Amino acid sequence: MIKLQVIGNLGKDCVLNNVNGKNVMNFSVAHSEKYKDAQGIQIDKSIWVDCAYWSDKTGIAPYLKKGTTVYVEGQPDVRTYTTQDGRSGSSLTLRVLSVQLLGSKPADGSTPTQAEPSTSNPANAMPPTMPTSELNQPIDDLPF
Repeated sequence: MIKLQVIGNLGKDCVLNNVNGKNVMNFSVAHSEKYKDAQGIQIDKSIWVDCAYWSDKTGIAPYLKKGTTVYVEGQPDVRTYTTQDGRSGSSLTLRVLSVQLLGSKPADGSTPTQAEPSTSNPANAMPPTMPTSELNQPIDDLPF
């Protein structure tokens, strides 16, 4: 089995389709890199991955908006084709097994920020932290 993991930003909003009675969410993720070539010129390189998430768990679809940072994992599928002018082409498609939201693009267009957990639901609340003074105390009540 080949597994592909991608962290990047969505290029457009997710599209929810129904194919032969099964739900599929289609979206594209761009991973961008910046580096300098041998001459010292900065190169910006983006790799686009088309994603197809076949799942009945479509509750995440409204959150998959353009600019959202996501982590997707699945099996790659390379498709080759011939363009109208006779040239060969290929595209990388990812059959998604899991997707996680990592952040979102703010409405004002500034840089994406890390998603913050919701504290309105007690089940999602972060556990309280232990004071550092208690961390240095020896543990006497070991169960063995």
